[in-house]
Amino acid sequence: MSEAVRTPFTADATAADVLAGLDLHGKHYVVTGGGSGIGAETVLALAAAGADVTVGVRDPAGARARLERDPTPGAGRVDARPLDLADLRSVRRFTDGWEGPVDGVVANAGVMALPTRQLSSVGWEMQLATNHLGHFALLLGLRAHLAAADGARVVTVSSTAHLRSPFHFEDPFFANRPYDRWAAYAQSKTADVLLAVGVADRWADAGVTANSLMPGWITTGLQRHLDDATLRAMGALDDDGNRIEQSFFKTPAQGAATSTLLVASPLVAGVTARYFEDGQEAPVVDDGTGHDRGVARYALDPENADRLWELSAGYVS
Repeated sequence: MSEAVRTPFTADATAADVLAGLDLHGKHYVVTGGGSGIGAETVLALAAAGADVTVGVRDPAGARARLERDPTPGAGRVDARPLDLADLRSVRRFTDGWEGPVDGVVANAGVMALPTRQLSSVGWEMQLATNHLGHFALLLGLRAHLAAADGARVVTVSSTAHLRSPFHFEDPFFANRPYDRWAAYAQSKTADVLLAVGVADRWADAGVTANSLMPGWITTGLQRHLDDATLRAMGALDDDGNRIEQSFFKTPAQGAATSTLLVASPLVAGVTARYFEDGQEAPVVDDGTGHDRGVARYALDPENADRLWELSAGYVS
C-alpha cells in the first residue's frame, strides 16, 4: 500500500487558498453543476487563477447570472452550456459540440434524497442517472479531449454517504427492492468513487488521472428535497424553522477546496485512484459500520469498478 497523500491544507481552506499563486492560463476545465453551491466556488476559483471554465448546467442563463462577479484581473473566461445529466441526448449534444483539449472535469452536479422513486426517460433511477450515469456518458464523450491535454484530471464529487451502501449490481434502479431515498443516494455516491477508479485504470495510457472526494457538510441547494422533519432530525433546523449551521459545517468556498485541489494543484499531480477529505487522502475502512469518515474498501475495489464500468457502458450505449 502506497503512502497516503498529504497536503498543507485543512478543512478551513477555501478553493482560493488552494490555488493561491498558481497561474492556470491556457487551461480549460469543465465543471458540472457549476452554477451554484460548491460548484460555483470551484468555477470562480479556477477562473480567478486564469483558467477558462465551461459550466454544464440545466439553466445556463441562470448560471451565468449567478457567476457574474467583478472579475479578478487576468481571470479566465467562464461560459455555461446546457447539460441535463439525466438525458443522454443532452449529454451527447454537450460533448459532440466540444472543440479542443480538456485539462480537467469536475463531476460535481448531483441530486440527493429524492423522496419517491423517480425514473429518467429511459427508466433509470434518477439519483443514479444524474450522479453517476450522466457523468459516465459525459466522460466517455470527452475522452479524446482529455487525452489531448497534458496530464488531464477527472474529479468525482462523492460523499460520506457512500459508506452506507455498496453498489447493488443486481438491482441498481430499485426495481425489485423497496425504494429508500438514502440508500439510493448512498449507492450513487459509491458509484462516483468507483467511476474515478475505473477512469484511473482504463485511461492511464492517455495520461488521465482520476480521484474522488468528500467535500464536507455544506448548506447548498443539494438539500432542497429534504423536508423540515428530516432537517430537524439532522440538527439542521430549529423548532421555528430556522436553519442551524453546525460548527462542523463548511462554507461553499471551503467545500470547493478539495475539488479544486484535485483538479488543478501541482501538489497532487500524478496522484490517481485515491479518495480525499479536507485536502488529505482519506483512510480506507472495511465498511461504513461505525464510521463517518474515510472511504469504504468496496468503493475502491478495482473489480467492482470494472464491473460497474461494463454495466454503465451497456446502459449508455
